[in-house]
Amino acid sequence: MRAIYLENINTPFVLIDKEKPLPGSGEVIVQVKAAALNHRDVWIQHGRYFTKEYPAILGSDGAGIITEVGAGVDAQWIGQEVILDPSSDWGNNERAHGKDYKVLGMPEDGAFAEYVRVKASNIHVKPEHLSFEEAASLPLAGVTGYRAMFTKCGLRQGEKVLVTGAGGGVALFVVQFAVAAGAEVWVTSGSDEKIEKAKALGATDGINYKSENWGKELKARAGGFDVMIDGAAGEGFVQLVKLANPGGRIGMYGGTTGKIGQLNPAEIFWKQLAIYGSTMGTNEDFAAMVNFVKEKKIKPVVDRIFPLEETEQAMRYMEAGKQFGKIVVKP
Repeated sequence: MRAIYLENINTPFVLIDKEKPLPGSGEVIVQVKAAALNHRDVWIQHGRYFTKEYPAILGSDGAGIITEVGAGVDAQWIGQEVILDPSSDWGNNERAHGKDYKVLGMPEDGAFAEYVRVKASNIHVKPEHLSFEEAASLPLAGVTGYRAMFTKCGLRQGEKVLVTGAGGGVALFVVQFAVAAGAEVWVTSGSDEKIEKAKALGATDGINYKSENWGKELKARAGGFDVMIDGAAGEGFVQLVKLANPGGRIGMYGGTTGKIGQLNPAEIFWKQLAIYGSTMGTNEDFAAMVNFVKEKKIKPVVDRIFPLEETEQAMRYMEAGKQFGKIVVKP
C-alpha cells in the first residue's frame, strides 16, 4: 500500500510503498478514503510533540470502509463506512488521561496511508449526511472542541460564548457546536475575512485581535461572556478573564501564542471563574460528539483537499495559517 512516511525530526513527508497491515484480535482494517491534517502532525515533524518515536506514519483523523476484521469482531462490520476515534487507553479517570494514553499516528501507524489498523472499539458508523472528506475532518478537532465546551465548561442553551482564533479546526467546530446548541456566539480572529466567514456559520459577530484595545471594544459591543474557548493563551488570555461574566468558564485546549501574561487574581476569585485545561477527549466524549453532529446535521468546514502524495505541501499550507477549516488528504 502507499503511505506517507516521516523518517525523522525536520525531514519532509515522503510517499513510500509499505506492506498492508493485518488485523489482530479485536482489530479492523480500514481502507482510508480521506484523512485530515492537525497541527499535531507539524509539531511531530519539528520534534515539538511529547511523543518522539521515529520513523512514523502520522495521521490522527480518518474515515473509510472496513475491509477486514480480526478475531472477536463481527464480520458484519465489513463494508461499513466508518469514522475513526483516534484516542486509545485514556484510563480510568474521566477527568484526565493516564500515562498510557495514545493518539493514532504516533506511536501507532496512522491514517496517512491507503489502509490503517485500529481497534474495533475505536470505530463509529459515519453519519450519512457527511462525505468521507467531511467525516475525516471531524475526529481530533471535533472531540477536542466538544469536550472543552460541553464536558468541561458545561455550556447551556442561551449562554453567550466567545471563541478565539476562528479559522482553525477546533475553533470552527466550537462555533458550529455552540450555534447548534442555541448559544449566542462571538469570535476573535486576526483576519476580518475569517470573522465574516464565521458569521456565515451562525456567529453573531467578532473582533480582530490585532486591533488596539480589542478587549475593551468587544466588551462595549457584546458585554461579558459565560463561556470562552481558547487555543492561544499568551497575552490575550488576560483579556478573556476581563471579558468573563461572574461564574464564567474558560476552556483552553492549546497555547499557540505562549505563556499567559499578568493575571489579576482578584478578577478570577471575585468573579468566581473556572479555568479548565482540556486535551482531546474520552471515547465517551467522542461518541457523544458524533451523535451531536448526526442529530444537528453539522457539516465540518473543509478548506482544501490534497492528494496523498502532496502531504508535505499540505503541511506547509497549514503551517502558513491561511486556511479556514480543515485540510484533507486523499489516497
